[in-house]
Amino acid sequence: MSSDPLIESSRRAKRRSRARELLPEDLENPTPVYCVWELTLACDLGCKHCGSRAGKARPNELSTEECLAVVEELDALGVREVTLIGGEAYLREDWDVIAKEMADRGMRVGIGTGARNLTDERIARAEAAGVDAISISIDGLETTHDRLRGPRGSWAAAVDAARRVAKSGVSLQANSQINRLSMPELPAMADLLVDLGVNAWQIQLTVPMGRAADREELLLQPYDLLELFPLLVWIKQTKLDPANLALFPSNNVGYFSPFEELLRFNGDRGAHWSGCGAGKWGLGLEADGKIKGCPSLPSAPYTGGYLGKDVLAEVVANAPELVQTHRRTRDDLWGYCKECYYGDVCKGGCTWMAHTLLGKPGNNPYCIHRALHFEKQGLRERVVRREQAKGDPFDYARFEIELEPFPEASPDEVPSILGLALGEISALDFNKKSIWSKEQLDAYLTRR
Repeated sequence: MSSDPLIESSRRAKRRSRARELLPEDLENPTPVYCVWELTLACDLGCKHCGSRAGKARPNELSTEECLAVVEELDALGVREVTLIGGEAYLREDWDVIAKEMADRGMRVGIGTGARNLTDERIARAEAAGVDAISISIDGLETTHDRLRGPRGSWAAAVDAARRVAKSGVSLQANSQINRLSMPELPAMADLLVDLGVNAWQIQLTVPMGRAADREELLLQPYDLLELFPLLVWIKQTKLDPANLALFPSNNVGYFSPFEELLRFNGDRGAHWSGCGAGKWGLGLEADGKIKGCPSLPSAPYTGGYLGKDVLAEVVANAPELVQTHRRTRDDLWGYCKECYYGDVCKGGCTWMAHTLLGKPGNNPYCIHRALHFEKQGLRERVVRREQAKGDPFDYARFEIELEPFPEASPDEVPSILGLALGEISALDFNKKSIWSKEQLDAYLTRR
């Protein structure tokens, strides 16, 4: 870096100006504007759904000086926002030094944390470093959260930390994984987050990677989306919106249908998923320098270069492991996705989910449009594990998709959403067992 503060200030201002000019509409020249950076793999939890199998630090994690050089490259690339994660980022003593350098350069800095040991001192250091937001992982109510996260008391520590962050100058956010344990508790979790003063809630489906690949029973089945999506819409409209708590479904919660319009785009008709942004608008960095298009992607098939050895901008522009996602076409799709009406735009949905499930991208059964399509035919998809994962960070098992008849509903079960939309059942009969209000049902039917 330049030793002249005036020259350095001018240079940073120019880069911030360039970052502001780079809008997602600039499709001809995609450049990552958001980065998730794993500072260390060391962790003070032992989450049963952890994709990176975090616990011990990697053998060759970047030094402070190397990390500050990475910040320089991110700034030059035009990255506007960085989220620091682990493992647990605060287990590195220099985490706030790195955060401050990014904040000083005009980047928005966030921290994702399990918050088991997020002390007042660490919150104060985050605020002093210019950290904009701290997102705390809450994966259910107390028993469920502790069962998923490992140590007993993890939920109490996370909730206590959330209350203390809410009183600080740092924005409080939350993130949650949705699986067979946490899904029934989503309404109560929403109430909790509103009470805590959370500003934004990111949700994602638990993906069969790392430790989650060892626990097939945790995963939702594709047909569970038929219940999940109306539940999420109801939670958003009745609990979150009135509290001004923003809901952000992750890229593996998809795709299309009026549900997506309501969840992702606040009812903006015609708005829809536009394909995986890995390497296009997003970037993932591992603690030992691996460069990926998305932090969640498996390391072996998606590492395009190494920080300190390769020039970040050149890796982003040229590495096949990063550019493959935004160069994907319908010809690269397979299975149901290849013939899907939305294939040219969707391009197979979330690369992370598809690859860790089936061993390659381009076919993703975790799609509400797809689940509705099969339900209309009286069918549903089930994923079944055929091979175990090896036990390495970011590894995955091998699953297969089985198509089976949809079981006939008993009189006590909630009728089909699609049956309602097609007029096969009445809104009155549906509403007797539905979580939706009559007004929401009327709005849904009007939109169809």
